[in-house]
Amino acid sequence: MPEATRLPVSETDRRELQSWLRAGTTRKSHAERARIILLSAEGLSAEAISAQLGVVRLTVYKWRSRYRSQGVAGLEDLPRPGQPRKMTSEKARQILDWTTHRVPRESTHWSLALMAKYAGVTRWQVEQVWKAADLRPHRIKSFKISNDPRFSEKVVDVVGLYLNPPDNAVVLSVDEKTQIQALDRTQPMLPLRPGQVERRTHDYKRHGTASLYAAFNVATGDVLGRITEKHRAREFLDFLKQIDRAHVQSVELHLILDNSSTHKTPEVNRWLEAHPRFKLHFTPTSASWLNAVESWFSQLEKRAVRRGTFSSVAELRTAIRCYIDAHNLASAKPFIWTKSAASILASVDRAKCVMRNNQMGH
Repeated sequence: MPEATRLPVSETDRRELQSWLRAGTTRKSHAERARIILLSAEGLSAEAISAQLGVVRLTVYKWRSRYRSQGVAGLEDLPRPGQPRKMTSEKARQILDWTTHRVPRESTHWSLALMAKYAGVTRWQVEQVWKAADLRPHRIKSFKISNDPRFSEKVVDVVGLYLNPPDNAVVLSVDEKTQIQALDRTQPMLPLRPGQVERRTHDYKRHGTASLYAAFNVATGDVLGRITEKHRAREFLDFLKQIDRAHVQSVELHLILDNSSTHKTPEVNRWLEAHPRFKLHFTPTSASWLNAVESWFSQLEKRAVRRGTFSSVAELRTAIRCYIDAHNLASAKPFIWTKSAASILASVDRAKCVMRNNQMGH
């Protein structure tokens, strides 16, 4: 190409434009403009640049002209016409007050569109106010504060096992997941493929249920499981015997479990008296979150049950056993508890205080 067609670009501007291309945060439009100027500086014609970058020639002419007249600054976007609406601090406080103390007439909670409509601002402005205050009105969490009269005592006991387990002892988080359903779809599933998610019918066939007893080893993450047809004290006692056989007799076994009536029958109590190495530690009522095995149950549900299809309870049992084996072989890791009993009790006290204040306010 003739020298006259080259766009004059200073060395300083060339380095700045090249830095645009190297930066991972540069917008695509700005990177495209930088390439147009750099290629023009090499003497390429508008037609050649258009073909190489996949843009129309008018775009090449536009940014060459802007660079000639304004330099690198000319490659920035021009201000949009019209004065943008500014939000006052009073309006921001109003949005925060409405978000936390009122609900819109047409919904149970606020959305960006509804708040923007009521407050007379843009959705982007509402989003910025909510983000600054860490408000997410579309989300909700469930909770229940335990009314167990021995709540504090039980929390201190269970958390103490997690943070300072006894010497020469195994700490096991024990629970049962009942009524796991063997569900089969009424029609074959359509598999995952590029551009298409996996699909299945909304209706299903029921083929029965199974219950799973699990003992989660807090120190190793290994799980000992027992799948049963029913959920009674008899099945729980059989599981205790399985735990007894699985561990050497020289260690104490500390079991963390809930207050189910099946854990406290006379038959179970007689067996425990005959096996004093078993020490039972009960979580407070309505405090399943204190039991480490609950997190493992959640993973089992997501990875092995929820999206599974089972034509029989036997298939369901096989899938559960396979998941336990795979977990113990490749995924098991020690359970790390981080919150102290004091911080938990303080958090519960704050929640109770908020509830009392809300009740008094109503």
